[in-house]
Order: sequence, then structure tokens, then C-alpha cells
Amino acid sequence: MEKSQIARQGEDKVLMELRGISKRFGGVVALSQVQLVIYPGEVISLVGDNGAGKSTLIKIIAGAYQPDEGEIRFEGHRVRLRTPRVAKTLGIETVYQDLALVDTLDVAGNIFLGREPTRLRLGPGLHILDKCRMEQDAEAILHRLGIRFASVRNKVEQLSGGQRQAVAVGRAIFSEPKLVVLDEPTAALAVREVEHVLELIRSLRAEGIAVIFISHTLQEVFAVTDRIIVLRKGKTVGNLSTKETSIDEVVKLMVGQERSLVADNRAG
Repeated sequence: MEKSQIARQGEDKVLMELRGISKRFGGVVALSQVQLVIYPGEVISLVGDNGAGKSTLIKIIAGAYQPDEGEIRFEGHRVRLRTPRVAKTLGIETVYQDLALVDTLDVAGNIFLGREPTRLRLGPGLHILDKCRMEQDAEAILHRLGIRFASVRNKVEQLSGGQRQAVAVGRAIFSEPKLVVLDEPTAALAVREVEHVLELIRSLRAEGIAVIFISHTLQEVFAVTDRIIVLRKGKTVGNLSTKETSIDEVVKLMVGQERSLVADNRAG
């Protein structure tokens, strides 16, 4: 039995739960009473047309936005994700579509950006970057994900789109997260690189890390997810087991041509 299957046994194994989440921007209702349950080691996807509320929802999970209504629970405890730092402290990492990498730094430098290890030199208070440790640890992190680079000293500006995604994911798992949110990680990638990113997602699941995968390409969603959450006009209209649904059914829910389906009773 896979880790994700074991983790989803029993209500006490819920990693994160969002109950009745609503968010407004002036007179615009971005989210209305959204429900979401995430289990350890599970890959779920948020799908929906533009304006469905996906970006707003992941920013609430990341701590960038605060909901106007609703409750968030993490590992059984009610939490307030006031800032991205609070979310990171809990073990929630978000990789946005722009990746936020520094092109002029090398792979190791980007993975450790903002948390670089140092060592003493010439006495107390005189610290320099521990480049050797950075490179060794960066190689170990990438090895965990099944990623190979010619050298972690390569500048990010020299990498392909898929390799850049790998660096961003490597940086995310450096802090040993429990949940990783990937916002459109396959956008604008070639077919071979898309498969590489999907393998990264499978690697995270194999380590027991939960993943929220955002993609407009349903073939990718069906290739890697356990469940699909469908949003339409800021509401949850589908909570479907990937193995028990079809692309046609998901599309109908997205555009409102079929009654709402909440196939997973665990979502409340």
C-alpha cells in the first residue's frame, strides 16, 4: 500500500482542512464557502476556468491573503495564516509560476537563497559563505528528487525551463515541508520537460509530502493526481477521485453543464 493510501486512513490523519472559506475584493466575491481537505502524501489538483478562484485559494493557503470568513485547520489545530512566514513555519511551501529564482546565481545559491550556511574564518564575527556545504547539500536535495545536473555551480540563467522548476522545487523541500503548492509548474514547457515536472511531483508524493498541483492541462492532472477539486465562480463544485472520473465530467463541472458533484464525503 502506498504512503498516500495509508495516510488517508482515518480522520486523525488529515493534514489540512479549509472550512467555509470566503474572500471578497470590494464588491467581487472571489471565494464563497470553499471546502477543502488535504491528506499527507496526497496529490490533489485545483482546476477551473480563469476567475474560478484558484489563485485566491492558494494565496490563502500560502498566507499571502487572509480569508474574510471560514476556518483553517492544520494537523488538527485551528490556525491563522497571517503571513507567508507563518505558513512556512507550519510546513507549507508555495512555488509560484514565476519561480522567484535569481538568474545570476548558481543552482546551489538559489536553493539556499536567504538561508545560506556560513562558517567562521579568522575569528569570531567573521563569517563567510560555506560554499562547499551548500553544494553538497544542494546535490543531496536534488538527488532525493531524482534530479541530475552537470554541476550545481551552473548559473540558473543557463538552465532549461524544466531544470528551473526542479531548482524551485528543491528550494521548497529544503525546509522539509509537509505541503507543497505548485502553481502552473508546467506552463510553457516542452513535452519532455512536462514529464520531468510530473516525475518531480511523484517524487514528492513518494516522500509523503502532500502536493496541490495547479494546471490548465487536464491530461497532466489525470496523469499525476489522486483527487481533483473543481472550482467554478469561487465555489467548490466537484471533489472527485481521479481514478473514478473522466476529463469530460471535469470539463462539464468547470463550465456548469452538469450538477455539482462532491464525490468524496470526507470533505464534509
